[in-house]
Formats: sequence, structure tokens, C-alpha cells
Amino acid sequence: MLSMAQVTVLFFAFTSTGALGADTVYKVVDDDGTVRYTDTPPTGSRVTDTLEFRHLPSSPLSESTLRFRADIEKRISARAAQYREPQQGEVRLFSAEWCPHCKRAKAALAKQRISYIEYNIDTPDGMAAFIRASGRSVPLLVTSRGRVAGYSDASYDRILAAEKK
Repeated sequence: MLSMAQVTVLFFAFTSTGALGADTVYKVVDDDGTVRYTDTPPTGSRVTDTLEFRHLPSSPLSESTLRFRADIEKRISARAAQYREPQQGEVRLFSAEWCPHCKRAKAALAKQRISYIEYNIDTPDGMAAFIRASGRSVPLLVTSRGRVAGYSDASYDRILAAEKK
């Protein structure tokens, strides 16, 4: 079963793609009887059918759908506004409960008595913030001075020392 978020993404994906021109699909039967479909004209095979797609009919969105879309866009922009670049002295840690390196990163921050904002990427809000931060792996430490993807004592010491200055 699709969640509301997945349905919304699919809705916008299908409604926001416009007709990019005519497309032709060729149904080709090779000499050995193999049937294949291609978007390039065949050579050395016989075409049994040609389908041409151009400017297919579409319907304008209803007023209620337009309101729904505007509401979703407003929510997305409000959430995006919640995530801003860290200010001087602000530390953010993107982590996951299942990640052993995240536990080491948290222990290092606690040992240095660094306060930080934690985002758990296993939650929808945490994952949304992680995506907005262009995260690719955890742990991800983000400060006003830079970012560290992964964990090592040396890299955390270096970026946190720079942040304290």
C-alpha cells in the first residue's frame, strides 16, 4: 500500500511532465521470431506495428486538485525553511540507530561536551532534513565551518576546534 507521501510524489511526477514532442515506438519481429520494441527504426528486421505518440489529450487540473497542490507546495516550502545552515557554534548530527559509527560520533561529542541537534534519519522529518543537507552517509556532522561525512577522531577534533574559534 502506498503512503500519502508516495502518492503525492507520484501525482506530481505524472502531472508535471509535459509532452516533449512526438515519440514513435516500433514493434519488431526478428527473423528468429523474437519480438522486441524499440524507439529507433529497425535494420534487417520487419516492422509489424508502429505506434506514434504525439500531443496526447490531457485534462486541466480541477480547482480542488490545484488547491491540494498549492497546500502541498506550501507545506514543503515551510519544511524547507525549517532547515537552514547552522549558525556559529551550532552543531548538527545526522545519525541512525543502527549505525555503529553514529554511536562513536555521539560518544565523541559527549566526551567533548559539545551540544548538538540530532536528526534521526529513520524518521520522516529526520530524513527530510538529511536530504536537504545533501547527506549521502551517516554519521554526518554539519557545523557552520564545514561538514564531516563518516567518523574519525581526527576529523571531529579538527572541525570542532575550528567551530569553537
